[in-house]
Amino acid sequence: MISATHLHAMVIHFPIALIMAGFLSEVISLFSKKDFFRNAAFYLLLLGALGAIVAWLTGNAAGEGIEDGPLMNPIELHEQFATITLWLAVITASFRAGILYFKETRFWARLTGLLLFIALAGAVARTGYLGGQLVYRHGAGVELALPDFNNTSEE
Repeated sequence: MISATHLHAMVIHFPIALIMAGFLSEVISLFSKKDFFRNAAFYLLLLGALGAIVAWLTGNAAGEGIEDGPLMNPIELHEQFATITLWLAVITASFRAGILYFKETRFWARLTGLLLFIALAGAVARTGYLGGQLVYRHGAGVELALPDFNNTSEE
């Protein structure tokens, strides 16, 4: 049976990759005058923001029931950064959609969009780091499958 922890682990890598690839495409678009990179950045951001919503929901479900113990503080910190990242993703995607819809080309709009994307990429990196610490340092979501030494029958 797939638990919320397993589902979170399966979906989380998509928004990370999409948002970071979108950010890279945005940086390339600054040096290239091709519309392809700017458009790719927008669509990758949009898909990444949608994926971030799913990742946040599955992560929230995976962390339910942990109110105390050694994992409480690391999970709370990861959850706080995940919430910040989620809101930054939604705000950045909405801002960029507004720029695209209204065909805004002024410098301030482009700079604001870039600064939001930079903040989002940093938040994604920090949230991912904290999630990795949960798994690899604290063992969150890791199930140990030890052999049953009491069973002496050979198969």
